[in-house]
Amino acid sequence: MANVLQVSATKFSRSFARYQDEAHSAGVIEVTSHDRVIGGYLSAKELENYLRLKKNEREVVTFEEFDDETLSELRNTKWGVVSE
Repeated sequence: MANVLQVSATKFSRSFARYQDEAHSAGVIEVTSHDRVIGGYLSAKELENYLRLKKNEREVVTFEEFDDETLSELRNTKWGVVSE
């Protein structure tokens, strides 16, 4: 995991160029307001990692979303038997 640097929103907005450069070494900058994280800034490397993880994220599908043919195939499957 990347190092995390916390910066107030005021400092971040007033010194954006500085924190843009610091993101390369820190990886992630958490922007805070009133001691709460309100956003973040990622280095290019961390953004690439995030996008890779999002791409590999699994999608949850409920049975209501399957068409009748797919549901029928699921009902008729047998464990350990290779499908045709």
